[in-house]
Amino acid sequence: MLSFEQKQKIIETFPELTKKEISLNRLNYHYDESLYEKTIVVEKLHPNGNGFVYVGDLLKYESEVNEKGLVNIRDYNESKLREILEDAINYLSVDPDQPIIEKWTSKNGAVIELIYEKRSWNVYYEQNLEESFGTREAAVSYLQEDGFKRKD
Repeated sequence: MLSFEQKQKIIETFPELTKKEISLNRLNYHYDESLYEKTIVVEKLHPNGNGFVYVGDLLKYESEVNEKGLVNIRDYNESKLREILEDAINYLSVDPDQPIIEKWTSKNGAVIELIYEKRSWNVYYEQNLEESFGTREAAVSYLQEDGFKRKD
């Protein structure tokens, strides 16, 4: 488990986050460029190493997230902490009503769309939803396993 100081040092490598001291020597880190009212990315980072990161309804964290959209980072290592911070900032930076669309093709010319919408990576063939993933990496892996390549 990382110490409070180690977590603080890692969090502060994200220049887009602003530190704010709160009660009981705890810290919050805000993302002031958030597209939403929610700006706190790291909540109640405590000197005992406990703290939370806001991930909202990201499918990737559905097994860890509480009802407020927070994940406890007490036992996170450096790579997991960096990853969740990047995901949280991206979550607050992307308008879910503005989908990201990628076209993928198979060797025989079939075209599939990979669309990021409503916090999920969805695979569509024609108008039909084929699969839904919590991360782009999982969706890309699925497409590549089926022989699809990104169409630029």
